[in-house]
Amino acid sequence: MHFKVTPSKATSASVTVPGDKSVSHRALMLGSIAEGRTNVSGFLPGEDCLATMAAMRELGVTIEQHSETEVSIEGVGLRGLQAPAGDLDLGNSGTAMRLMAGLLAGQAFDSVLTGDESLTGRPMGRIIKPLTMMGAAIESDCDGTPPLQIAGGLRLHGISYEMPVASAQVKSSILLAGLYAKGATEIFEPAVARDHTERMLKSMGVYVYINGNRIGIMGVRRLKACEIKVPADLSSAAFLILAALLSDDADILIRNVGINPTRIGVIDILQEMGADIRFERPQLFGSEPVTDIRVRSSQLHGGTVDPGLVSLAIDEFPVLFVAAAAASGNTVFSGLEELRVKESDRIAAMAAGLEALGIEVEEKPDGAIVHGGQFKGGTVRSFGDHRVAMSLAVAGGIADGEVVVQDTASVDTSFPGFVECMASIGANIERVEDSAVG
Repeated sequence: MHFKVTPSKATSASVTVPGDKSVSHRALMLGSIAEGRTNVSGFLPGEDCLATMAAMRELGVTIEQHSETEVSIEGVGLRGLQAPAGDLDLGNSGTAMRLMAGLLAGQAFDSVLTGDESLTGRPMGRIIKPLTMMGAAIESDCDGTPPLQIAGGLRLHGISYEMPVASAQVKSSILLAGLYAKGATEIFEPAVARDHTERMLKSMGVYVYINGNRIGIMGVRRLKACEIKVPADLSSAAFLILAALLSDDADILIRNVGINPTRIGVIDILQEMGADIRFERPQLFGSEPVTDIRVRSSQLHGGTVDPGLVSLAIDEFPVLFVAAAAASGNTVFSGLEELRVKESDRIAAMAAGLEALGIEVEEKPDGAIVHGGQFKGGTVRSFGDHRVAMSLAVAGGIADGEVVVQDTASVDTSFPGFVECMASIGANIERVEDSAVG
């Protein structure tokens, strides 16, 4: 499956995007080990989250999906998970893999985590090391990639761990293991990473100590079920924001978007580039801040992106690379080493895609220099990466000819309905089979 994109202009519209993937994953996992029923609204029915749902069901949890976005979870309590009948297949989801490893490290039974070809090629050493320090026993392939074989019946103990790289997935994995550990678990993060896990744990009655870059948790006896309202996903909204900014005369309102302060680096960076982005009608969905986002077409300019914002925008750099390519002047990105080990090497993937569309990119080990220019038509590879595919599709909307984005099936992992949502603001993106291309 590919995208065929023809030049188009975003128009004025009021839209919404699917629920936040990070919050949806955590709602399933924490709701499963809470006591009582956790009702979730706004759930993201993407393939990644559905893989997590299937895994929790394999672990003995009753989860009912009343509609695409409404889910109820009958929590089994902290010690109530059951041994699965087979390996737990987490599809393409690195978030699920890393968080589940922490959750399962403290169980009484053995388990195996696996996934698709992309996921089984992604490094897991960053979670294996701290979990092993806590007393877990995890075996992986020789290069630290899945499948992960997790031994059960081991007693975990708290640790004080200084994370070498800011990562919400690693932090969350340690915190989930910390629920089962004896004593205190402390984490020191070098930069702020998203804090959805900490917020949801607090909502379920768990005491989480936070002081600057220090996060602490004690082993607990129980989590209490709660109501969870999932905000619209800022990472998904970023594609509509980009399309509006790059159009001639668009005014788009995106409703009920999560603006967790550990996630809004993409907004800060785009505003520094000259973007007209404003927040309207702020509110709270539980412990998560939410707002409507109004975006108007803007003339963007390049510059040097603050490396201190990297951890606050780690998933949105494919979008930011396209914004830089459409901006005047040059944009310098650095501190992006983690992008090398996402669903693809996102630095290399975006550099290749932009160059195929006529944009000059100087690739660096930890980033790139993107020279602003005019997109031309052409065929680009997504490397099976959903965010690369969607970012290049938005670029195609302002190219001077047709753009084909290859291998886009992965988009459904995070943004089901992407094509239809983009069409609602005026984008011309068509799904096509191999035989219909070229």
